[in-house]
Amino acid sequence: MMLIAESGSTKTDWRAVDNTGKIEQFITKGFNPFHQKSTDISAEIKQNLLPLLKTEVSEVHFYGAGCSSAVMCAVVETGLKECFPASRVFVEHDLLAAARGLCGHEKGIACIIGTGSNSCVFDGVNITANIPALGYILGDEGSGSYMGKRFIADFLIGKLPDKLAKDFTDKYNLDKDKILDAVYLQPMPNRFLASFGKFLFQRLDEPYVMNLVRQSFADFFDRYICRYPDYQSMPVHFTGSIAFYFSKILNDVADEKKVRVGRIIETPAAALVLYHIAK
Repeated sequence: MMLIAESGSTKTDWRAVDNTGKIEQFITKGFNPFHQKSTDISAEIKQNLLPLLKTEVSEVHFYGAGCSSAVMCAVVETGLKECFPASRVFVEHDLLAAARGLCGHEKGIACIIGTGSNSCVFDGVNITANIPALGYILGDEGSGSYMGKRFIADFLIGKLPDKLAKDFTDKYNLDKDKILDAVYLQPMPNRFLASFGKFLFQRLDEPYVMNLVRQSFADFFDRYICRYPDYQSMPVHFTGSIAFYFSKILNDVADEKKVRVGRIIETPAAALVLYHIAK
């Protein structure tokens, strides 16, 4: 059996393909080697994935957030081999998963906008250009963590409209001390910040929220997409929960920036299965 995983910082989408071509889907927490150790990764897999697998795994193809260097890939690979000691394990960046799933064998720009964000130019085989996204502190424009960071900061300094601030307080019961603890002392602060995406999505009729989302996407286009040479000559594709659920606003901002949007999908996992079966 072959396992294919597409992992962001929030969740991992697993697809198991057996020798007959039957495909099963599983979900676990997301993994990011910048925030988690190999033991954290193996513990999650042992608890929430291994008990569900009924056939011996021969290959694991893992595409993950943060797997941007040999050192970071090794963190994930060690965790995977602890769970699949007899399997061949391959670890790649989630950006390559996005490019293969979104572009297929065609040239284009592939973007991830979920908990974090990233982008690249893909020539149909390889990633040929990538402006680093820099993570949730220095970058990740357009993402859930970016929107959450700006929203939470405005809440703490009293910049939110009164009704929106009251709705937020009533729903989450968070004060300054709890928020700063989650951001600066607890693990996975990017997940915490991105967790408010649903709250924002449900309040798009609020002018403040609409402006926040639009500006976040505008920042993403200005800092990344519009800096790729010839970006207007190829389609720009998107994957990730934020891109998918806020797609109308994303399309509107893209039109303003004269960006030609191609596919917008929530996850590239299904397309990756077809890629690996064909390969």
